[in-house]
Amino acid sequence: MQQKALHSRVLVVDDDSSFREVLAFHLQEEGYRVDLASDGEDALRLFDPTQHAVVVTDMKMPRMGGMDLLRAIKRRAPETLVIVITAFGELAAAVEAMKAGAFDFLPKPCDRDHFKLTVRKAVEHAGLRAEVRELHRRLDSAGKELVFRSEAMRKVVAMADRVARSEGTVLIQGESGTGKELIALRIHRASERREGPFVAINLAAVPRDLIESELFGHTRGAFTGAVRDRKGRFEQASGGTIFLDEIGDVPLSLQPALLRVLQERVVQPVGRDAAVDVDVRVVAATHRELQKLVGEGTFREDLYFRLAVLPVHVPPLRERVQDIEPLVEHFLRRHGGDRALTVTEGLMRRLESHEWRGNVRELENYCQRIAVLAEDEVLGEELAPEAPESALRVTAGSGIQLPSEGISLVDLEREVIVRALEMNHYNQSQTAKFLRIPRHILLYRLDKYQIPIKERA
Repeated sequence: MQQKALHSRVLVVDDDSSFREVLAFHLQEEGYRVDLASDGEDALRLFDPTQHAVVVTDMKMPRMGGMDLLRAIKRRAPETLVIVITAFGELAAAVEAMKAGAFDFLPKPCDRDHFKLTVRKAVEHAGLRAEVRELHRRLDSAGKELVFRSEAMRKVVAMADRVARSEGTVLIQGESGTGKELIALRIHRASERREGPFVAINLAAVPRDLIESELFGHTRGAFTGAVRDRKGRFEQASGGTIFLDEIGDVPLSLQPALLRVLQERVVQPVGRDAAVDVDVRVVAATHRELQKLVGEGTFREDLYFRLAVLPVHVPPLRERVQDIEPLVEHFLRRHGGDRALTVTEGLMRRLESHEWRGNVRELENYCQRIAVLAEDEVLGEELAPEAPESALRVTAGSGIQLPSEGISLVDLEREVIVRALEMNHYNQSQTAKFLRIPRHILLYRLDKYQIPIKERA
């Protein structure tokens, strides 16, 4: 434990200079590095979430007391552990602090051994949290890796690395399935906020009447089904990055609230009168042409300009054919289990000439399918995807065109549903509306044709 303590920094906050020095002496005996503040305002100026995993604060202080300091720290860095010190007889204040997120509380004056033990537990807890976050980060990195070889993607990644150094809002544009979330994740990991959370939400997949609550949170009783207070995605991302995927699908009525977040860094939870401060980096993405939506009056121009401070464009897979080979190799390793799957030169050329209307997402689904179905480790041209011309086509003024060699009606219906899901970003309600069928019929078809759950997410 002593070795860990040498790398731990504790912020001690108390307006009593003598008591403050005593606490610092006890912590230094244990090998901690200590920073001192005389009240909450001084503490916030000194507080560094990358350095101070633990904060010890008195409750009653001039200018800013311990409760306000606790709430401010939790808004800025939710993972920081705060220990509050309360005078004898102030149990109610201690209970309130625990409800607000304090790690523990101590009576004043403190027993030296009890104080040391409480701080030690907090430091160990913070260390375990950090280890878990790092483990999740590594696992996440293994599953979400940018794979490319083309010059076009090299330029995109270089741009992402440049904008990561800024705090400006980023707008990532590109077709569905091109890897916009991976670019957003790379921006987060290359930024000063890399130790904070990365919170992603696909706005097209959230029912419109729930978007406000999902983004900004709600209080208990704010609406039917709100049985407890809930933090929205913006608060969950405090200290880190929020990724707003399919920003073009945000209802016009909610866009002023989003604009306020970008301008003032505050959110208004549903059912709460007071606004809540949030400290987040916003990265948004869309496959839609926002400028066109602005012209149509369905997207606010001021919101567009706030979002597009740092624009990044991800090209479709058909414009970076050089990336197909490394992507295929990557996906076959991921989905091939313990088999060393490879593709023949002929199959690779077929894959490079395929249209891939669903971009990288469609390519991964294809690789997953052939990895499961292939009997041999060498995959040949018999597994090549069908050319787009063999599918049903509808053209203006000419109606339905069928291929001369015939077509499977079952396969066709399944393909239409999958394509409709892709076009509507796997939002089932929008897909049902697009196909002009009730939603329950769509759900029946999804089960009937065993369309993978992943395609519905």
